[in-house]
Amino acid sequence: MHAPQTTTRDASLAARRSMYSHNKLQIGLFGANCSSGRAVTLVPERWSGNWPDNKRLAVMSDEAGIDFLLPIGRWKGYGGDTDYQGTTLETITWATGLLASTKRITVFGTVHAPIFNPVVAAKEMVTADHVSEGRFGLNIVVGWNEGEFDMFGVEQREHTDRYDYAQEWIDVIKAIWSDREDFAFEGKYLNMKGVRGKPKPYGNSRPVIMNAGASATGQAFAIKNCDAFFLQASRTSLDDTAQKVRAAQSAARAQDREIGCYTVGVVTCKPTMKEAQDYFHHCIVECADWSAVDGILGLKNISPQTVPMQEYLTKRSQYAQGMGGLPIIGDPDHVAAQLADLSKAGLTGIAISLVNYIEELPYFCDEVLGRLQRMGLRDKRG
Repeated sequence: MHAPQTTTRDASLAARRSMYSHNKLQIGLFGANCSSGRAVTLVPERWSGNWPDNKRLAVMSDEAGIDFLLPIGRWKGYGGDTDYQGTTLETITWATGLLASTKRITVFGTVHAPIFNPVVAAKEMVTADHVSEGRFGLNIVVGWNEGEFDMFGVEQREHTDRYDYAQEWIDVIKAIWSDREDFAFEGKYLNMKGVRGKPKPYGNSRPVIMNAGASATGQAFAIKNCDAFFLQASRTSLDDTAQKVRAAQSAARAQDREIGCYTVGVVTCKPTMKEAQDYFHHCIVECADWSAVDGILGLKNISPQTVPMQEYLTKRSQYAQGMGGLPIIGDPDHVAAQLADLSKAGLTGIAISLVNYIEELPYFCDEVLGRLQRMGLRDKRG
């Protein structure tokens, strides 16, 4: 008898960037590795963030055609009545476990460059990449909360210096993933000798890389080094979003590169517009964890003493709604139309969050993804 033939996945960079599908609008889930996800709410059905629920969600998402899972790199919570995002799963090991349990979905690790040695990080990520046959992705974080960095004894650098360090870090990672062996790296921050790393990433390329730098320096870093760039979609103007996308893609083409543009959103989808609006109001206004919201704003130096009162109230509401993500609230027709508009603005994809991912995802997939398929934005699998 002949042994059964095995199929080798095409892990070229183009296949990785498309997340092995033909979906014009890629859809992922954001923040499921953290307790409460991205909903700063007291409601009892808020997301657990525990491993059994994450594994079940990953398998459900894989079967439904969701394109990717994107975690939040978090090391301590924000406090409040719920200790918002206080219980979290480390993202590279989380991704590896989920990739071993799924067949087609891309899973990212969100990595704080200043606290991960690049040699260790490169090995961890390439291990996840082999477990999944080329479905691991890297989301680089350059800097965040001082309180988290203090846990590691790492000092937060000045803004430009953070990206200078990240440039050296990703240069080392890419060199390890390349054919180079026993190389030396001498930079301002990293001084390394005899560097090598085997195995190389699965197939003939490397993991897809994303970043969400908001500043001009951060955007320049993403355009130079990454395949995907997360930007903030406008809440009021589709043209503004389209302009941001065009600017990023034009800057990438000027460097002979292509870059996908993504955004983040918070979806509340119910059978009727009233049901969706009522549930959103219940979760995010009536039952918001306002003490956690105020703690988050405090970390960003946003208070009635530092900004005008109306700006403070607006920010307070936005952060309760999902850490500032674009709110998409309505019945399936409205939600699908909103997502289609984002595609028209040129976005490659969106990472969405839900109050309870497992409870809400089946309805979203059954009702919204089908509509997007009929619009030509999704293939039949999703």
